[in-house]
Amino acid sequence: MWNPIKQTGWLLIGLLLGGLLAYSINAVASDPIVTDSTSTVTTNGQMTTTVKSPPPSAIAPQFSAGNGNDLCTVGASGAVQTQILGISVGTTFTEENCLRLKKSKTLFDMGMKVAAVSVMCQDQQVFDAMMMAGTPCPYEGKIGDEAKLAWSAHSDKTPDEEDSDNVEEKRLKALGIIGGIFGSLLFF
Repeated sequence: MWNPIKQTGWLLIGLLLGGLLAYSINAVASDPIVTDSTSTVTTNGQMTTTVKSPPPSAIAPQFSAGNGNDLCTVGASGAVQTQILGISVGTTFTEENCLRLKKSKTLFDMGMKVAAVSVMCQDQQVFDAMMMAGTPCPYEGKIGDEAKLAWSAHSDKTPDEEDSDNVEEKRLKALGIIGGIFGSLLFF
């Protein structure tokens, strides 16, 4: 049976013990731990600081050969860096076939179809292809069979491979010069 006096006594004892426990935990936690120690550090020596700069670097120039520009150029560049000297070189080349295509398209857009074909026929490969197809390139206003006869009579005026070789030779010569410069820098 339930006795309220007995229950109240146990309740008071529990509260008293809980209060004592809380007080002791709080008292222990708030007291700092103190340790006394003394140490002496003695350093003898010399200190040297060396500041090194980053290595030099030659950066090749960048040439844009298009990107929406109406240019017929091709860029070539390179760079070499040695311990002593760095050099960067760049140049551009005009692409003759690109110029020919632009001129021909402009003439065609202006309604000058025969003139546009004539510009394209300045290339040896186009000239040969037109002859093989049975549609010879125009010759001084003549087209068709008349142009074919005129070209046969004036074979000295046909485009030759030397023109296209000159462009390639120029390109190779410039690249050779750039390569020579870089090769000589490797000996430094």
